[in-house]
Amino acid sequence: MVYLLTTINRKTEKILAEYTFIRHDIKEKLDRLKEDPRRANGAHPLHGKLHGKWSCWLGSNIRLIYTIDDNKKLIIIHAVGTHKFTNT
Repeated sequence: MVYLLTTINRKTEKILAEYTFIRHDIKEKLDRLKEDPRRANGAHPLHGKLHGKWSCWLGSNIRLIYTIDDNKKLIIIHAVGTHKFTNT
């Protein structure tokens, strides 16, 4: 079963929509992520203060930070942007 994407808040939803509008290849990468959230697009678990979250690349410098809810088949997006801005 394919996972559904959701965002943690409207601000993150708006930022993701802007990136998707600018970079048309991001939609394909999000579709791959829904198929396999632990392997697609270089997905990897995060450590330190972001422990419990996952990260993957949507483009040359665009990173997505998310959590996975296997019971509900959800990918919850917490942040999207450059490595500098998604690290906070």
